[in-house]
Amino acid sequence: MNDSSLGSGMITAISNRVGDALIVSVVSLAFINMSFTPFLSLFYIISFLLIFASFTKRAQIPFSAWLPAAMAAPTPVSALVHSSTLVTAGVFLLIRFFRSLSQFRYFCPILFYFGTITRLMASLTALFENDLKKIIALSTLSQLGVMIFSLGLNQPHLAFYHLITHALFKALLFICAGTFIHSNFNVQDIRMLGNM
Repeated sequence: MNDSSLGSGMITAISNRVGDALIVSVVSLAFINMSFTPFLSLFYIISFLLIFASFTKRAQIPFSAWLPAAMAAPTPVSALVHSSTLVTAGVFLLIRFFRSLSQFRYFCPILFYFGTITRLMASLTALFENDLKKIIALSTLSQLGVMIFSLGLNQPHLAFYHLITHALFKALLFICAGTFIHSNFNVQDIRMLGNM
């Protein structure tokens, strides 16, 4: 293990622990409140913390640095991170509480604009990347932006469908990429893979 892999792992772990701490705070505040209704003043604090927690869990701007950095892990770990566990938790959190959170006036516009910014940033960054696994990670980030964009358009069912299909196809894509990298003597640089 080299220093860059250790640093990438620490960025991933710390970013996700921030999201976990915020989720625990939301659960604690909701337990104190004993209801999740928009008529109480604590609702807006809970909503803000829940949105902020989902930003950290799904690698939304400004917390998007940990997702491409997590690619220092082996390919099966990358497949789990990008398809089923970490990044989907933030999206599912918003889908699950969408009906309650949509009572918040700026909820959909916030998701719309942050989803648009995230997908554009990830797409443009992927154009200039040479590492195969980081390109796939940036495509995951772009797809998460599309899911949040669809939530911003008040379409939670579409976002959930996209979440499920993305998890399936991204896991398959990582397995194919891992096989591809392994068959080329662990070369991940796409400039060295011109004959394939």
